[in-house]
Amino acid sequence: MLAHLVVVGMLLQVAANPRIAKTTDDPSALLKVKRIYVESFGDDATSKGVQSMIVSSLVETKRFKVTENREHADAILKGVALEKRSQELHAYGEGTAVHRSAITDSSAHTETINEAKVSIRLVDPDGDVIWTSTQESKGAKYKGSSADVADKCIKQLLRDVEKLEHARQD
Repeated sequence: MLAHLVVVGMLLQVAANPRIAKTTDDPSALLKVKRIYVESFGDDATSKGVQSMIVSSLVETKRFKVTENREHADAILKGVALEKRSQELHAYGEGTAVHRSAITDSSAHTETINEAKVSIRLVDPDGDVIWTSTQESKGAKYKGSSADVADKCIKQLLRDVEKLEHARQD
Protein backbone atom coordinates (compact mmCIF):
# COMPACT_ATOMS: atom_id res chain seq x y z
CA MET A 1 0.00 0.00 0.00
CA LEU A 2 2.82 2.42 0.91
CA ALA A 3 4.64 1.64 -2.33
CA HIS A 4 1.41 2.32 -4.25
CA LEU A 5 1.10 5.72 -2.57
CA VAL A 6 4.73 6.51 -3.41
CA VAL A 7 4.16 5.66 -7.09
CA VAL A 8 0.98 7.76 -7.17
CA GLY A 9 2.79 10.63 -5.44
CA MET A 10 5.68 10.43 -7.88
CA LEU A 11 3.33 10.39 -10.86
CA LEU A 12 1.41 13.37 -9.48
CA GLN A 13 4.67 15.23 -8.93
CA VAL A 14 5.69 14.62 -12.54
CA ALA A 15 2.29 15.78 -13.80
CA ALA A 16 2.23 18.87 -11.59
CA ASN A 17 5.81 19.98 -12.21
CA PRO A 18 6.52 20.63 -15.91
CA ARG A 19 10.28 20.83 -15.32
CA ILE A 20 10.30 17.25 -14.06
CA ALA A 21 7.86 16.05 -16.71
CA LYS A 22 10.19 17.16 -19.51
CA THR A 23 13.75 16.18 -20.18
CA THR A 24 16.51 18.78 -19.99
CA ASP A 25 16.74 21.47 -22.64
CA ASP A 26 19.72 19.61 -24.11
CA PRO A 27 18.38 16.41 -25.69
CA SER A 28 21.93 15.20 -26.28
CA ALA A 29 22.44 14.99 -22.49
CA LEU A 30 21.11 11.43 -22.67
CA LEU A 31 23.72 10.55 -25.30
CA LYS A 32 26.52 11.67 -22.96
CA VAL A 33 25.53 9.13 -20.30
CA LYS A 34 27.95 6.20 -20.18
CA ARG A 35 28.09 5.33 -16.45
CA ILE A 36 24.95 4.99 -14.35
CA TYR A 37 24.62 4.74 -10.58
CA VAL A 38 21.36 3.04 -9.57
CA GLU A 39 19.93 4.51 -6.38
CA SER A 40 17.90 2.33 -4.02
CA PHE A 41 14.26 1.94 -5.07
CA GLY A 42 13.23 1.18 -1.48
CA ASP A 43 13.61 -1.35 1.30
CA ASP A 44 10.72 -3.69 0.52
CA ALA A 45 11.26 -6.95 -1.36
CA THR A 46 9.46 -5.79 -4.52
CA SER A 47 11.54 -2.61 -4.82
CA LYS A 48 14.80 -4.48 -4.26
CA GLY A 49 13.83 -7.17 -6.76
CA VAL A 50 12.83 -4.72 -9.50
CA GLN A 51 15.97 -2.63 -8.85
CA SER A 52 18.11 -5.75 -9.24
CA MET A 53 16.33 -6.65 -12.49
CA ILE A 54 16.84 -3.12 -13.84
CA VAL A 55 20.56 -3.28 -13.00
CA SER A 56 20.82 -6.66 -14.76
CA SER A 57 18.98 -5.32 -17.83
CA LEU A 58 21.25 -2.26 -17.93
CA VAL A 59 24.39 -4.41 -17.74
CA GLU A 60 23.09 -6.73 -20.48
CA THR A 61 22.71 -3.81 -22.90
CA LYS A 62 26.49 -3.23 -22.94
CA ARG A 63 25.53 0.36 -23.81
CA PHE A 64 25.98 1.56 -20.23
CA LYS A 65 28.35 0.80 -17.38
CA VAL A 66 26.64 0.40 -14.02
CA THR A 67 28.76 1.73 -11.18
CA GLU A 68 28.50 1.37 -7.41
CA ASN A 69 30.34 4.68 -7.00
CA ARG A 70 27.99 7.66 -7.24
CA GLU A 71 30.86 10.12 -7.83
CA HIS A 72 31.99 8.28 -10.99
CA ALA A 73 28.52 8.24 -12.55
CA ASP A 74 27.39 10.44 -15.43
CA ALA A 75 23.80 9.97 -14.25
CA ILE A 76 21.83 8.58 -11.32
CA LEU A 77 18.87 6.28 -11.98
CA LYS A 78 16.11 6.78 -9.42
CA GLY A 79 12.91 4.86 -9.28
CA VAL A 80 9.86 3.47 -7.54
CA ALA A 81 8.40 0.01 -8.03
CA LEU A 82 5.02 -1.43 -7.13
CA GLU A 83 3.77 -4.97 -7.51
CA LYS A 84 0.18 -5.97 -6.85
CA ARG A 85 -1.21 -9.48 -6.62
CA SER A 86 -4.92 -10.12 -6.70
CA GLN A 87 -7.19 -13.09 -7.20
CA GLU A 88 -10.25 -13.17 -9.36
CA LEU A 89 -13.02 -15.69 -8.82
CA HIS A 90 -14.69 -16.96 -11.97
CA ALA A 91 -17.88 -18.94 -11.39
CA TYR A 92 -20.86 -19.99 -13.40
CA GLY A 93 -23.87 -22.16 -12.86
CA GLU A 94 -26.85 -23.32 -14.83
CA GLY A 95 -29.73 -25.60 -14.23
CA THR A 96 -32.69 -27.18 -15.96
CA ALA A 97 -35.83 -28.51 -14.27
CA VAL A 98 -38.56 -30.60 -15.86
CA HIS A 99 -41.39 -31.63 -13.59
CA ARG A 100 -39.68 -33.26 -10.61
CA SER A 101 -36.28 -33.85 -12.23
CA ALA A 102 -33.52 -31.27 -12.16
CA ILE A 103 -30.06 -31.06 -13.68
CA THR A 104 -27.58 -28.51 -12.42
CA ASP A 105 -24.05 -27.74 -13.47
CA SER A 106 -21.67 -25.27 -11.89
CA SER A 107 -17.99 -24.47 -11.94
CA ALA A 108 -15.67 -22.12 -10.09
CA HIS A 109 -11.97 -21.31 -10.32
CA THR A 110 -9.65 -18.58 -9.17
CA GLU A 111 -7.00 -16.78 -11.16
CA THR A 112 -4.03 -14.99 -9.62
CA ILE A 113 -3.14 -11.75 -11.38
CA ASN A 114 0.25 -10.11 -10.89
CA GLU A 115 0.69 -6.51 -11.96
CA ALA A 116 3.86 -4.41 -11.70
CA LYS A 117 4.41 -0.70 -12.21
CA VAL A 118 7.75 1.11 -12.30
CA SER A 119 8.53 4.78 -12.64
CA ILE A 120 12.19 5.63 -13.23
CA ARG A 121 14.19 8.70 -14.12
CA LEU A 122 17.79 9.47 -15.03
CA VAL A 123 19.17 12.53 -13.29
CA ASP A 124 22.46 14.26 -14.02
CA PRO A 125 24.87 15.07 -11.15
CA ASP A 126 23.37 18.58 -10.90
CA GLY A 127 19.93 17.08 -10.22
CA ASP A 128 18.40 17.89 -13.63
CA VAL A 129 16.17 15.18 -15.06
CA ILE A 130 17.59 13.79 -18.29
CA TRP A 131 15.01 11.09 -19.03
CA THR A 132 11.88 9.54 -17.47
CA SER A 133 9.74 6.49 -18.06
CA THR A 134 6.76 4.86 -16.40
CA GLN A 135 5.90 1.31 -17.42
CA GLU A 136 3.45 -1.32 -16.28
CA SER A 137 2.99 -5.00 -16.97
CA LYS A 138 0.71 -7.91 -16.16
CA GLY A 139 3.48 -10.32 -17.08
CA ALA A 140 4.81 -11.79 -20.28
CA LYS A 141 4.62 -15.28 -21.72
CA TYR A 142 7.78 -16.60 -20.04
CA LYS A 143 8.46 -14.09 -17.27
CA GLY A 144 6.69 -12.44 -14.40
CA SER A 145 5.35 -8.92 -14.27
CA SER A 146 8.36 -7.48 -12.38
CA ALA A 147 10.91 -8.87 -14.84
CA ASP A 148 8.77 -7.75 -17.78
CA VAL A 149 8.36 -4.20 -16.49
CA ALA A 150 12.12 -3.92 -15.79
CA ASP A 151 12.85 -5.01 -19.38
CA LYS A 152 10.27 -2.55 -20.74
CA CYS A 153 11.94 0.35 -18.91
CA ILE A 154 15.40 -0.43 -20.26
CA LYS A 155 14.10 -1.13 -23.77
CA GLN A 156 12.39 2.28 -23.71
CA LEU A 157 15.67 3.89 -22.63
CA LEU A 158 17.53 2.20 -25.50
CA ARG A 159 14.84 3.22 -28.02
CA ASP A 160 15.07 6.84 -26.87
CA VAL A 161 18.89 6.81 -27.08
CA GLU A 162 18.68 5.27 -30.55
CA LYS A 163 16.19 7.95 -31.67
CA LEU A 164 18.55 10.68 -30.50
CA GLU A 165 21.51 9.06 -32.26
CA HIS A 166 19.57 8.86 -35.54
CA ALA A 167 18.41 12.48 -35.19
CA ARG A 168 22.00 13.56 -34.56
CA GLN A 169 23.20 11.81 -37.74
CA ASP A 170 20.57 13.49 -39.94
